[in-house]
Amino acid sequence: MDLGIKDKKVLITGSTKGIGFKIAEGMGKEGSIVYVNGRTKAAVDKAIKELKQSIPEGKFLEAIGDISNEEGISELHKKIPEIDILINNAGYFEPKSFFEITRNDWTQIYETNVVSGARLTQIYLKGMIQRNQGRVIFISSESALNIPVEMVHYGMTKTAQLSIARGSAELCKGTNVTVNSILPGPTLSEGVEEFIHSLAVSSGKSDADMANDFIKENRPSSINQRFAKPEEIANVVVFLSSEKASMINGSAVRVDGGVIKSI
Repeated sequence: MDLGIKDKKVLITGSTKGIGFKIAEGMGKEGSIVYVNGRTKAAVDKAIKELKQSIPEGKFLEAIGDISNEEGISELHKKIPEIDILINNAGYFEPKSFFEITRNDWTQIYETNVVSGARLTQIYLKGMIQRNQGRVIFISSESALNIPVEMVHYGMTKTAQLSIARGSAELCKGTNVTVNSILPGPTLSEGVEEFIHSLAVSSGKSDADMANDFIKENRPSSINQRFAKPEEIANVVVFLSSEKASMINGSAVRVDGGVIKSI
């Protein structure tokens, strides 16, 4: 199937590893011009080298910059003044007791997970609307609806992303521009693998057993009863970025293995 995104300029924030890396890989296979974003040149260069090893004909370019602050966003915009597809993927999670979350914790996670995507959307969406073509996708989480008690501040940022995506989608009425969110379920990205490994070590279990137990204990409503692979999330993002997904707009698309119990 030709998804119609060959030679489209794609910026994927936080794409040196995890879901973002797999999105970059998926876009590269479709012939898109992919801007790989990370905070350091070393991380970006390493990711591009790995991507080119698996896709020798892929078009992968550097997009170095820390988008958790305005200076980094401004520098990125100077380097890349115009894009066709924006994937707001950058973010982090941090298990922490609600009563131990500090003011700085709230501010930092909000700036990184929410404001970065909001600002980049403000910057690039206007041009998409003027050109009458484009895609913006926010990588939210099932935690936006199923707030995890072990990291309420993270869940808050994921809910906020849904509001920004839906609100900015309303600006695209009558155009060929779409703005959507996806809600992945628990996914075995590098950060989650490290988290699961630390739990496994402390409990004397294998990583595989710990991963299975984590889903059973913390996401018992999951129908699939397992973590998602990053590429399973990336596949949906690539489709939503395509011409084939033109009638999906202002939506929050669940890729959660059935964790959220609703119709």
